[in-house]
Amino acid sequence: MNNIGRIFCFCISALMLGLSPSPCPAAETFVTIGTGGITGVYYPAGGAICRLVNKARKEHNIRCTVESTGASVFNVNAVRSGDLSMGIVQSDVQNYAVNGRGQFANAGADKSLRALFSLQSEAFTLVVRDDAGINSFDDLKGKRMNLGDPGSGNRSTLELLMEEYQWTPAVFKLATDLKPAEMAGALCDNKIDAYVYVVGHPNGSIKEAATTCSSHVAPVTGPKVEAFMKKYPFYPEAVIPGGMYKGTDKPVKTFGPRATLVANASLPDNVAYAVVKAVFTNLEEFKKLHPALAELTPQNMLDGNSAPFHPGALKYFKEAGLLK
Repeated sequence: MNNIGRIFCFCISALMLGLSPSPCPAAETFVTIGTGGITGVYYPAGGAICRLVNKARKEHNIRCTVESTGASVFNVNAVRSGDLSMGIVQSDVQNYAVNGRGQFANAGADKSLRALFSLQSEAFTLVVRDDAGINSFDDLKGKRMNLGDPGSGNRSTLELLMEEYQWTPAVFKLATDLKPAEMAGALCDNKIDAYVYVVGHPNGSIKEAATTCSSHVAPVTGPKVEAFMKKYPFYPEAVIPGGMYKGTDKPVKTFGPRATLVANASLPDNVAYAVVKAVFTNLEEFKKLHPALAELTPQNMLDGNSAPFHPGALKYFKEAGLLK
């Protein structure tokens, strides 16, 4: 018999004997966070959240577990169906779900999706050869550029930015469709001049390029990028820390979706409140649990969300003075 069963039997027995039921504790609440593959950032980030929630279990009687999943789209659908309590999703995917666009056009707008907080930035990272003469996104015209795997998040985000620039693939000397695992090798073999990777940092592919050949991360800034971010607010500003990769000594400004923690509106307010409080009141400890979390601040953890904040999250943010 599990613990809840034992508690239930004890309480019933006490009532039958006319004893006070006061020794009966409230039943434990179990929640599960959908993450991503075990080698990515989502899985350890979800584990870090659960670790802090479980650390305060005596206060709120909530037990948190993580599940490795197919990541953003899967998590949105599983939260919507009730198969997951919470899920980590990219902020752009969150926006598409809320508005019933893209992969969610058939299912329609998810009006029950609620945001809890944002996690690490998944920066739009422009990696270039040192000898290619590329100092910004604007310099890519006439260069050999990898557009990314068709249908990938890398490709779709790049194509949106190219629309802002009024570019087609024809502006490049060469446009390739390489997958992430192939990009660093192609750059160092001098088959391409640059590639974009929408990803959390540190990242293995970018480390491979930095250590194998002379390359660096270039900034993605300027008036057109600012206009793009204003048009698509779920792509907030991002900064890639300096010194993380050989050849990139100073911080690099760009933009990118954020990983966000979402839930269904049906998640009890006290549960959402406890999860948010556990992370925000232990933020310094949380940031040390994975390098990708190091740049988090209470303020930027409210950025990039399209779904309304869950009432339980709002309660904490107002108590902490983060929102009015």
